[in-house]
Amino acid sequence: MSSGPSTGAAGRADTDGAPGLRAAFSDVGVAWVIGGRPCVARAPAFQARCPALPPAVDIGWHDGQAWAGVPSLGAAVTLDGLPRSVTVGRVAVMSAGRIYRENGSAVTYAGAVAAGVLGQPTAALTGGDGLDYVLLDGRVIRVGDAAGLPGSGFTLLNWRPDGVAGATAPQIVTGTGTYRLTGTQLERLDAAGVVQARIPHGPGRVGVVGQWIVTVDVSGTVRTFGPDLSAR
Repeated sequence: MSSGPSTGAAGRADTDGAPGLRAAFSDVGVAWVIGGRPCVARAPAFQARCPALPPAVDIGWHDGQAWAGVPSLGAAVTLDGLPRSVTVGRVAVMSAGRIYRENGSAVTYAGAVAAGVLGQPTAALTGGDGLDYVLLDGRVIRVGDAAGLPGSGFTLLNWRPDGVAGATAPQIVTGTGTYRLTGTQLERLDAAGVVQARIPHGPGRVGVVGQWIVTVDVSGTVRTFGPDLSAR
């Protein structure tokens, strides 16, 4: 996986015990927004940096940089590294490749017009297939052809190697298993869906950063684990 795509869950965090939390993961770190405050923690130290910005609504990774969408500025801005901003308008959600406005239209991180959707998305995620997906009225929509994936009533988009999946709980599918946050535990499941390991963990988000399974909880605490859920 490159440093651009987010490998984790995106969606309305108030529906799964994680109020106001959004997070994005990449090979170089994790970024999140809690109650409008954006932060980034880069591997391997995972020390949080939370720049002073007006309230943000979403977070994304693009070309190794973490970005926050700030509606009051009408822009998306970087959280660390080279200062950059893209004029967008009323930002709603962000993926690794696009920034979506409240009306569903989109731009790239270079500010160019990009394909969007009809309606206001509540989450966006670039899947393992490199395509963009959004959550629209509880359904997963593939942006390129506006095709709807099976199912409804979803509150999250979860990254998968072959795309994304709609869900109501955050999880990530990897070559070493599926890692799922239940609200009280972090679980590792095998290919048959059997729980192989579990540890106590509150509501949050889970993703992959390099070789680690990484979580961020509702307090902004970042935790890192090996594939077997041993603490790093």
